[in-house]
Amino acid sequence: MTGITVLGYAITAWLAIPVALFVWVTVLLFIKKRLFAVIRKFTVKSTMQIDDLFIKSADFPVTLLIFASGGALVERLMPLATDQELTAYFIIGFKAVTIIAIVLFFDRFSSALIHNYSNQVEILRASGGVARGFVRAVVIGLGLMILLDSFGVSITPVLASLGVGSLAVALALQPTLENFFSGIQLIMDKPIKVGHFVKLDSGEEGYVHKIGWRSTWVRMLPNNVVVIPNKVLVNAKVVNYYYPQKELAVLVEVGVHYDSDLEHVERVTIEVGRETMKEVAGGVEDFEPFIRYHTFADFSINFTVILRAKEFVDNYLIKHEFIKRLHKRYAREGINIPYPIRAINYTQEKAREASGRAQ
Repeated sequence: MTGITVLGYAITAWLAIPVALFVWVTVLLFIKKRLFAVIRKFTVKSTMQIDDLFIKSADFPVTLLIFASGGALVERLMPLATDQELTAYFIIGFKAVTIIAIVLFFDRFSSALIHNYSNQVEILRASGGVARGFVRAVVIGLGLMILLDSFGVSITPVLASLGVGSLAVALALQPTLENFFSGIQLIMDKPIKVGHFVKLDSGEEGYVHKIGWRSTWVRMLPNNVVVIPNKVLVNAKVVNYYYPQKELAVLVEVGVHYDSDLEHVERVTIEVGRETMKEVAGGVEDFEPFIRYHTFADFSINFTVILRAKEFVDNYLIKHEFIKRLHKRYAREGINIPYPIRAINYTQEKAREASGRAQ
């Protein structure tokens, strides 16, 4: 068949097919434009961002599918103008474009998700480019294997080769993979976050500067950085001074003479504590300081003063100012902070010396 009849007019197939393709694609593009416009009106009202990302990612792949569907239409009409052998190329092209459009959508959508939410996930904040590259490689690799399989190419040898190669790579990169999965565990479990002040069981303490794929960086107070492998951090005991909240108790150990009036000592110490909380930066103004006597020591009665700081680093200045103010106030109130005293029993020492000479 070399032509078709429309309203009594004979039209050659070679003219009808391009016209049909043009009309088909134009109509579908118009429908797609109107449909996307309606959907965008709903997504604008939504507080979620994922629907906006979905529409944005699907825009070009849907256009590609429309042109691919035009190829399918041509494949149906081509027997009017030629034999079946030529239509086989349109079938192959239609499959290829469809798979490419789907892969392109998932690639764009996953990249947009990682880029959009990277600021909310610590590990992506520092390594978002690596994550996007990894996801893109996985999506394109899967799309390529699907494409080969749809064309009748056996992918079993490819999968077997990938399995053997992956095992070899996993064995070679075992320490790196341990740190990688430990980093994922840190992100999922969230024992620490960027900006938290932590202390490790090895003694280092400072602010969490970065949580990466392989290691976590902690900026210590001297402004240097200690880099800890994630697998070490996962298995270590970590004190997080920001959980459950930033505020924390500041404990100051004090001792007074046995002859001191303990009620007077308590009253004066609490007054100095209140003054420190209100006037020193980092103190919690509405916190009521208190003390607890706990030990009859060798030369003093010891107690603990409990103050409160807004965060860990504030405790240094609070202790500094409190000790200065307390020392000055004790001197004015006549409260004695005794020196260490050791009593030597001379009689006992002389008896021991005489016993030694007799032997």
